[in-house]
Amino acid sequence: MQEHIPAHYSSYPLRNIKDFPNLCEKHSFSGLNVTYPYKEHIIHYLDTLDPVAATIGAVNVIHFHRNQRIGYNTDAAGFRSSILPYLTPMHSSALILGTGGAAKAVNFALHSLGLQTTFVSRQPETSLQHLQKQQKCIGYSDLNEDIVRRNLLIVNCTPLGMIPDVAEYPHIPYSALTDKHLLYDVIYNPAETLFLRLGREHGCLTANGLQMLYGQAMAAWDIWKNDCLASIDE
Repeated sequence: MQEHIPAHYSSYPLRNIKDFPNLCEKHSFSGLNVTYPYKEHIIHYLDTLDPVAATIGAVNVIHFHRNQRIGYNTDAAGFRSSILPYLTPMHSSALILGTGGAAKAVNFALHSLGLQTTFVSRQPETSLQHLQKQQKCIGYSDLNEDIVRRNLLIVNCTPLGMIPDVAEYPHIPYSALTDKHLLYDVIYNPAETLFLRLGREHGCLTANGLQMLYGQAMAAWDIWKNDCLASIDE
């Protein structure tokens, strides 16, 4: 209402993604954000996908338009704009920790910037079944110091370290980190996860996901705003 728009933004926690159709029946939505862990599972309940979301294979924004549930991905745009100020020519390859919806969006954004990427997963063989065929994926047991040294950008897309489990962190060879490394965590609460703190203690440049959050939200508003503004004129 700050912009004099008759709309409000609320949280609708779901215990199970199967409850989504019932939620839609109870409320008249213009749009929704989708958060972890439903960014991939939600696709089954949508009528169509924006081309970017279809390529990524994950949705974080839904637009309810003309009786259609349309899925979009603005995480990629949010991450891209947030990481750009930190990148230098030496950041030519990246490790992406995790293989979920956020990781897929990060991968899409990094490829658009010309970086080579490798996913790191607890179950790489299973993860490869859900990734694009040409994509690399290794297990944490395969992640050695040499691989860390060769990838100067490491992005955590797992929930490890998120409140309330702030003592958790991805198990990578932190001893191989240098002041040339950039560590990025899509988590923004807490502002500094243990992953980022360990990186900082090894001289790395670090960044959390707050600017990514802002960026994806602004892109989501661009999708919804015409419907919201039209309601003023009705």
